[in-house]
Amino acid sequence: MSHTTTLKKSSQLEQNSWSYKPTTIVTTLQPMQKKLVSAGVLVSLILLIAIVLTTNWIQGSLFIIGLLLGAALLYARFGFTSAFRRLLSVGNTQGLQAHMLMFAVSTTLFAIILSTGFSFTGLSPKGYVSPVGVPVLFGAFLFGIGMQLGNGCASGTLYNLGGGSSSMILTLFAFIIGSTLGAYHFTFWMEQTPTLPPISLAESTGLGYFGAWLLQMVVFAVIYWITVQFAKKKNPPTMKPLPTTTGWKKVIRGSWPLFAAGIVLAILNALTLTVRGTPWGITSAFALWGGKTLMALGVDVSQWGFFSGASGASLKNSVLADSTSVMNFGIILGAFISASFQGTFKPKKIKPGVAGAAVIGGLFMGYGSRLAFGCNIGAYFGGISSFSLHGWVWMVMAMLGTLLAIYIRPLFGLKNPSSKDSFC
Repeated sequence: MSHTTTLKKSSQLEQNSWSYKPTTIVTTLQPMQKKLVSAGVLVSLILLIAIVLTTNWIQGSLFIIGLLLGAALLYARFGFTSAFRRLLSVGNTQGLQAHMLMFAVSTTLFAIILSTGFSFTGLSPKGYVSPVGVPVLFGAFLFGIGMQLGNGCASGTLYNLGGGSSSMILTLFAFIIGSTLGAYHFTFWMEQTPTLPPISLAESTGLGYFGAWLLQMVVFAVIYWITVQFAKKKNPPTMKPLPTTTGWKKVIRGSWPLFAAGIVLAILNALTLTVRGTPWGITSAFALWGGKTLMALGVDVSQWGFFSGASGASLKNSVLADSTSVMNFGIILGAFISASFQGTFKPKKIKPGVAGAAVIGGLFMGYGSRLAFGCNIGAYFGGISSFSLHGWVWMVMAMLGTLLAIYIRPLFGLKNPSSKDSFC
């Protein structure tokens, strides 16, 4: 039986019963790129040693967590950008369902950690609970547009870059510029626009962590149920199953089921919280990298509001002392090693339209993430897991931005999923 025939039968099975939606399929895999695997492992070991010698084992542990995050993202091609785009363009709900499962696990773990103060390192755990106001509304909306033009969110930019996507070089570069510009304007948005104080569903409502956990679990279940009913009615094309293999080889050679990766990401985010005292984040490092670059060029960014306090101290320290930076390095290398194991690290030429979209998308995401107190990871994943209202607001506004971007993407030669497609 040919691979194409197998995929078609798999698609028919999924479309006939949305209770069964495999995202992987056993088939022949690409040859492992052994030299690249060796190079990636060697670089990771050298960087790990440098981090530990420069700072401490906490930073080294966070780098290792970053490696695991990069692997989980790459092996499942776990998407936030693609999940929103598939949902709003053709009604495919597989990605959003994976998000709900991921949130159910992370919310449970966060509730235990935040309510008990559990920590592996002695650092008191604190969730991402941020203000809700015009900056979040506009920033998340802008980020939603940007991630669709850039073909990747914050996590997607890093793991796709490590996985060999050439356009992500442009997206990341523009992301850093946009984030730095957002840091420059940060004080204006925080002080000159209407904003409510941080609202925690656990601490600001009297529900407590158990009550807030129960509330969010009900919301996740309702959203999941709605997506199942919606998919049954709309019968959209399913995600194209990723190639995998059998046995333990699938862990490093094959692709991972989407739901399995969602659970792994939730556990790793909770582990991050217990190690560094805050959840997983990505984009604050981009502002730091841009700020350090400007400082090296003679521009004093230490007077900017964004770089007050701990952020200002980071400007003077080694980038290896910044926990978010070392995790980002780990994500890129983890994805690179994983792609090399799969034999899929194959950079391609960048088309002009894709290049233009990547730059604009990166700028929008960078700027938007500073206003919205984070990206799809810090604001959406970390915010909702921390019981912050701003995480839910971010989700809605990013989806609205995605909806607009679906009509903009074709102008740059970017394709959207179609209801006529066999897979999306």
